[in-house]
Amino acid sequence: MPMRRRADPVRHPVFARCYDKLSRGAERQGAGDHRREALAGLSGRVVEVGAGNGLNFAYYPPEVTEVVAVEPEAHLRGIAERAATSANVAVRVVDGTAERLPLDSAAFDAGVASLVLCSVADQRQALGELSRVLRPGGQLRFYEHVRSADPRQARMQRAADLVWPRLAGGCHTSHDTVAAIRAAGFWIEAVRVFRFPDTKVFIPASPHAIGRAIKPG
Repeated sequence: MPMRRRADPVRHPVFARCYDKLSRGAERQGAGDHRREALAGLSGRVVEVGAGNGLNFAYYPPEVTEVVAVEPEAHLRGIAERAATSANVAVRVVDGTAERLPLDSAAFDAGVASLVLCSVADQRQALGELSRVLRPGGQLRFYEHVRSADPRQARMQRAADLVWPRLAGGCHTSHDTVAAIRAAGFWIEAVRVFRFPDTKVFIPASPHAIGRAIKPG
């Protein structure tokens, strides 16, 4: 598939190395089950944006014929490329950003956004790109940090975002990502909102959502 546009470089060398270690710990604590839930039932050609270190690859069902995994950060992309070699489905890792996907329009049956829409430079543009590359009726599966429904906790998230993105590779804890998906023209078919980790002390990045949305046909 030809490259449509050249991706802007993304460099978070310190965060990328920390994320690789921390994400594997979170995997054992329950994130792996979340990934499995988010990807269950997928089939056909799938585009995954912000694939990171490729932890999703192990959870794609055999009905998926190909995954094109887009990752802009060089260190994480290298880890994802190695993970792709042992995946149970065909995975091709490419350089690119969610806001400028180097892919043809209407070429995929489903898109996956996993812990990435919190950190993109422009959520609206990234979701517009996902819509562009999906066929009419295609699915968007998401597993994302989201804004808390509790007003006090949401205020805490906004305050945390004065510093948090600088420490966490651009991650914003206060984005209302489910609303952004709906505003991008997707129909939200199902969504589950929960806290992970569910600790007594509120952590700004703990509100999560797993869901399924449809691009109108």
